[in-house]
Amino acid sequence: MKSLALKRLPLLFIIAMTLSSLGKMVAQDESPQFWNNVRFGGGLGVSFGDGFFSGTLAPSAIYQIDPQFAVGLGLSGTYNTQKNVYNSIIIGGSVLALYNIIPELQISAEFEENYVTRNFDEAIALKDDEYFYPAVFLGVGYQAGPVTIGVRYDVIYDEDRSIYGNGLVPFVRVYF
Repeated sequence: MKSLALKRLPLLFIIAMTLSSLGKMVAQDESPQFWNNVRFGGGLGVSFGDGFFSGTLAPSAIYQIDPQFAVGLGLSGTYNTQKNVYNSIIIGGSVLALYNIIPELQISAEFEENYVTRNFDEAIALKDDEYFYPAVFLGVGYQAGPVTIGVRYDVIYDEDRSIYGNGLVPFVRVYF
């Protein structure tokens, strides 16, 4: 299982480096203009209750190609723990495309790859687990200024392996 996980790390790295080098190529010709079209944002999440804690940090950046279309990259890190049951660490990256049909209505497509490590308490009869989990999201959202609120659906959702409760995932995106 670990060898499969290690083999997929270079693929994610290559995708990220290729996309970032595209920006560098454009930046060489029009350096100030390129950075004027880059917007930064992401998400921050905390959840807790009855022995459970979850914390997520997910920075991202998009390049606004024109007023309707943007592409970007994101990173994410999550720590979860349920007292006397398990703890997990999830590290991931994503590539996304955003398209505004009208200024207020945004559709999106996103490929996300997460490396999941789950460690169960010894009293629990489950084996510790490490694996990669891909997700392909199609989404729709309402945009007001720098904030978009919506829902996305993982078209390859796997109930047994996904880090999400189901294939339909609400989101809030903020880009400045």
